[in-house]
Amino acid sequence: MSEKASSPGGAGTANGNSAGDPADSRPGGPLPGDGESIVVPPSILKQQAGWAQPGQAPRPAGGTKTEDTPQIFASNVRRQDSSEAGYDENPPGVGRLGVILGTVLAVLLVGSGITLYVVNRDGGDKADTAAKPDAAKSAPATPTADPVPPIKDSAKVMPTITGAFGTKAGIEVPAEQSDGSFVVKVLSEGTGAKVEKNSWTSVDYTAKDWTTGKDIPSSYDDKGKQQIFQAGMDALIPALDQAVLGKKAGSRLLVVAPPAAAFGSQGNPSMSIGAKDNLVFVIDIRNSNAPDAVVSGTVTPPPADFPQVKDNGKKPADITPIAGAADPTELKSHVLIKGTGPKVEKGEKIVVQYTGALFKDGKVFDSSLSKGQAFSFPLGGGQVIAGWDQGLEGQTVGSRVELVIPASLGYKDQAQGDIPANSTLVFVVDILDAGVG
Repeated sequence: MSEKASSPGGAGTANGNSAGDPADSRPGGPLPGDGESIVVPPSILKQQAGWAQPGQAPRPAGGTKTEDTPQIFASNVRRQDSSEAGYDENPPGVGRLGVILGTVLAVLLVGSGITLYVVNRDGGDKADTAAKPDAAKSAPATPTADPVPPIKDSAKVMPTITGAFGTKAGIEVPAEQSDGSFVVKVLSEGTGAKVEKNSWTSVDYTAKDWTTGKDIPSSYDDKGKQQIFQAGMDALIPALDQAVLGKKAGSRLLVVAPPAAAFGSQGNPSMSIGAKDNLVFVIDIRNSNAPDAVVSGTVTPPPADFPQVKDNGKKPADITPIAGAADPTELKSHVLIKGTGPKVEKGEKIVVQYTGALFKDGKVFDSSLSKGQAFSFPLGGGQVIAGWDQGLEGQTVGSRVELVIPASLGYKDQAQGDIPANSTLVFVVDILDAGVG
């Protein structure tokens, strides 16, 4: 299951949308030496773009499908980097908008030329002109993807589902084929937060091709991981992106998806999914976090040799420095709130809230809470300062962690906005969720 190439874990980080993470939204701003591009290990990019598991080849640029296209069910092959309106062959350097405007202008010019010809030709008159439709009006409509049908809660023929939330589902499809309905049925309702548009949502899934009866790789398979994405942002196929909206975390959903709600009219050849195949998904909604969410729990105050932290809810934390303390030379961390979720691993996309301050005076230089948008990045991908990649690995989802980061693991000898050169930094980080995205 995968997001398109510009998924919320792409280069940079979390301003809370699905268009990617610009470098200037990183805690504290761009990394030292950042230019227009970032070099990230291919294995990390493959996982975080959601196109492959470690060891598989990355998705080719421009959405070209190959036999190495990853076996992940929500891979948005249908929503390629190129336009669904038929602009796949854009010349280099010409943007999608430029092609659209150029096409419109060309149609208008052709239409005008035909009209002038009809009016001025021998024997032409106004009646003749009126009798002949304008070329622009008679031109065929630009081809588009099939519209996604409205969601229903049932259909005449339905699969049989066995198993409980949190385990791989059993899916038995009847001999009779689906009638093409887009069905989202709540099999069991959870008690967690409701998934709203823009909510950071993590899910596990089981899937099957109804048409062929073949299983599709599941997050419950060996080495599978839950998918994390922002709901309702069209970053994933509608069978996932739209299905979870309005549902509560802890719910298990049955989704029957016609091609228009899955991989579209081209199917997914690399997964042996045909253009007319109906698919079945069982989706377990693990977590839902609003863009301004914070963690909660019992606070363990930091030791005396750490800056003290005052929680201000959904506002930046107050960080009180240690008077006269010397800058540390090594990374230090303290868990303020211990989360009960899984440990975050290198290569996963993690979603966090943070407040960053200077060690010497406690001056806050950046906070995601001031923006009302959680921040996301691939852990261990080198897209944040080294103190983050090292200090957050192995922490558990739901935790609040205080990091004291020496300059050598921060911005080193380069000034960065309100951060002087050679500054020790203090961060308070809430780990909201993690997964493949």
